[in-house]
Amino acid sequence: MTQAIGISGFAAYLPPYRVNLSAWCDWTGESWDKIRAVVGHSFRMRGPGENVYTMSASAVMRLIRQYDLDPSRIGFLALGTESSTDNSAGAVIVKGMVNEGLKAEGRPLLPRHCEVPEFKHACLGGIYAVKSALRYLALDGRGKQALVISADIAEYARASSGEPTQGAGAVAMLLEAQPQLLEVDLAQAGSASDYRGPDFRKPFARFAGQNIAPGTPLKDFPVFNGKYSTTCYVDEVLLAMEDMFQRRAADRRGYLDALAAVFMHRPYQRMPETGYAMAYIYALATGSGNDHALLAEICASAGIDDVAAVIAELNGRPEVFSLVANAQVDDDVYPLAMQALRAFRKHPVHAASVAGRLSLGAEAMRDVGNLYSAALPAWMAAGFEEAAVGGQELGGRDVLAIGYGSGDASEVIPMRVTSKWREAARRIRFQDSFDGARELDEDDYACLHEHGHLATASAGSEFLIDRVGCGSRGDYDDLGIEYYRHVPRNPTSG
Repeated sequence: MTQAIGISGFAAYLPPYRVNLSAWCDWTGESWDKIRAVVGHSFRMRGPGENVYTMSASAVMRLIRQYDLDPSRIGFLALGTESSTDNSAGAVIVKGMVNEGLKAEGRPLLPRHCEVPEFKHACLGGIYAVKSALRYLALDGRGKQALVISADIAEYARASSGEPTQGAGAVAMLLEAQPQLLEVDLAQAGSASDYRGPDFRKPFARFAGQNIAPGTPLKDFPVFNGKYSTTCYVDEVLLAMEDMFQRRAADRRGYLDALAAVFMHRPYQRMPETGYAMAYIYALATGSGNDHALLAEICASAGIDDVAAVIAELNGRPEVFSLVANAQVDDDVYPLAMQALRAFRKHPVHAASVAGRLSLGAEAMRDVGNLYSAALPAWMAAGFEEAAVGGQELGGRDVLAIGYGSGDASEVIPMRVTSKWREAARRIRFQDSFDGARELDEDDYACLHEHGHLATASAGSEFLIDRVGCGSRGDYDDLGIEYYRHVPRNPTSG
């Protein structure tokens, strides 16, 4: 019998600087009703002296404390991010900081033989890191534990459509054999990838001409195209779902209706609802006669008489990148299905099988913002903690994690909740990551956004950038290299 491998714990770090989107709407003149419905309630910003590595190290230290881990058992420490500030090293920087923190607390250190890879694929890097960690545990890492960190900083230019969807934070995950929380069977996972051009990119040309003072963060604003990005998200999720369905060879709608919860990449509140609703319609289009009958009912309410045309459209494998070549990036590749989706949102099946599946942990995520690669694991952490505290019974039930990375790739991973999940979920302490928030006013927000500093800083990460190398020191060169310091935490804090 194959030994179960999966996830045993989560721990999150969110920086203390909070932007209330209701206040942001007052500053900018945007509609609060629209922002609240589509985006959420607030987002976090990285503080002075913070970067993706300091946040990651803080999340790992919380994970070690909350689950009372023996660091010497960790054989694999992976970082998934698109916010690196070093194009050579990555996870090993986090390891160095964590070992400083462990040393200060008199704990064993992460061992020298620990692997330290970094994974980059937009918002999907963390999920690729999880898959790699599971493969490590199944093969040469037997008897060891693995830590995966998903961490990112989402920044957008002022007055851009992406500005309210900013965020920053890190989530650390414990993976091992005989997991305490979630068993993962990669053999039934679905994958999809395809090149999509200018959906969401971070080309190095953005940095050209940025003449900044040492210690001032580079402007890392992405190149993105909103409507096209939504199209890419939906299409890639559908293709990954199809791959999973092919592997499972089971009743598609029946499987989705039996799920305890669905967690997805969440750039903002409305996107996962759109993606999963389309996945559900796709399951109907590729399902049984009863499924086609329900789809026909939905289509009729949308004013679509020809349900066969909708089915053909969803099975048509459109060439999404052709929208760029034809200068049609605002067009839908699934126009009939999107029309049906708008009617589906008012159907009772949507409330139960889509909105209901996406509800666990969703309220907490309204105050997180876009965490890029950390958005999906943060939602999972919030959901399982909510279920444990609320007394829900999830043991033995299936959940689905759907990751996505900027138009080019998606992963759909089925998981099963273990019978002993509750104790592990109670240790997540996701709500603790909201403690100590400092709400920024308009001036502080502008200063932190434009210059990376504040007149007065709040306590946040237990690791900070101490200084940045400024060049040759005679026998070595450290231009631009960040040096870190550990800030001892209050013993009663996370």
